[in-house]
Parts: sequence; structure tokens; C-alpha cells
Amino acid sequence: MAVICPTVTTDDPHVYRQQVEKVAAFANRIHIDLADGVLAPIKLLSIDKLWIPSDLIVDIHLMYQDPASVVDKIIELKPNLLVFHAEADGNFAEIASKLKSAGVKVGLALLASTEVDTIKDVIDSVDHVLVFSGNLGYFGGTADLELLDKVSDLKQLKPELEVGWDGGINDYNAKGLTQGGVDVLNVGGYIQKSEHPEKAYATLMEAIKK
Repeated sequence: MAVICPTVTTDDPHVYRQQVEKVAAFANRIHIDLADGVLAPIKLLSIDKLWIPSDLIVDIHLMYQDPASVVDKIIELKPNLLVFHAEADGNFAEIASKLKSAGVKVGLALLASTEVDTIKDVIDSVDHVLVFSGNLGYFGGTADLELLDKVSDLKQLKPELEVGWDGGINDYNAKGLTQGGVDVLNVGGYIQKSEHPEKAYATLMEAIKK
């Protein structure tokens, strides 16, 4: 069964708390976006202001050009998963080793223009790949379903791989994404901008069950 994972995206500590508390009322796994203003065109919440609730499964999407510079701080927070970008700088093996030693799962994100072959040589060390179809650092975007070809390619490389999707998820395309092999649907604006977030979440859950 696929997972609906509400996304938290902001540069404001007060709004961050509001977004986390909003979705913690009904979700047991959430996705937190962090961005440096370099890899992504916007800066999001500073890692020094970041906290994660202990009763939730928390994945962190690190949109940083230099993930190694903050990986130790992330590890201290004990997330379930850290997703950093295949397009980022640094030594993948060193970052992955640190995460695994700390019991944090290793994730890689692929922008729409990045081919699966880019990470083929390291796929054995990766627990999760995020197929990105959105706008770095912002809610919204469009779900480009042609990117499902990447999901298929990833599953062929490693059938047990957990594959996530970020960008443009709604009640019209959620089922198609899961049928295409997506395991984790990271949903931002559809839930956070809804007047009834819990109902929006429930609608997506029902959509992927049909």
C-alpha cells in the first residue's frame, strides 16, 4: 500500500510549527523540505530552527548544493530518511556511510532532467529515490506523468527500492502514480492549502485504495 506523506515547506519558524501540527493530527509520516538558496532558488527554514516531533516518521528532503556541510546536524535530529540530490556536490559514499552508521535511511532525489543512469552505480546503497516533478522549494508544480518511466527504470534496477514522488499530486492523479509504481506520495499544496486538510488527506487515501 502506498503512503500519503504530507509536506512541510516554509522559511518561517511559526508557519513551520503550524504546518507540522496541522498534519500531525492525521498523518503518521511527513516530509520536510529544506533548501539553501543555491541548489534551490529559495532558502527555507534554517536547520538551526528545525525540530521534528518524536511521534512521527519524518523524512527530510535536503535541497542543498553541499549536503555534507549539514549532514551531521540532520543526523542529530534522527529522521527516518534523508533525501539529498543527485545533482548536489560532495562524496555520495561518505554521506551515505554516515547516514547508515546512524540508522538513517539514504535517499536520492532526481530532478526532471536527471536520468536514472546517473545513480545506477550507487543504487545498491540507496533506500529511497525521489522522482521530482515540482518546483524546488515551493508548493505546487505539475505532475508530469511521463516521469513514471523513471519509476519503472528504478524498479528494474532494484525491485525492493522505495520510490517517492514530489510535485503536483492531487485526487485526480494519485491513483495513476501508485499504479505506476510510486510508493510514497509527498503532497504539499493539496493538503496544506486546503480549508480542510484532514479531508484532503482522506480523499487521497481513498483515491489510492480504489
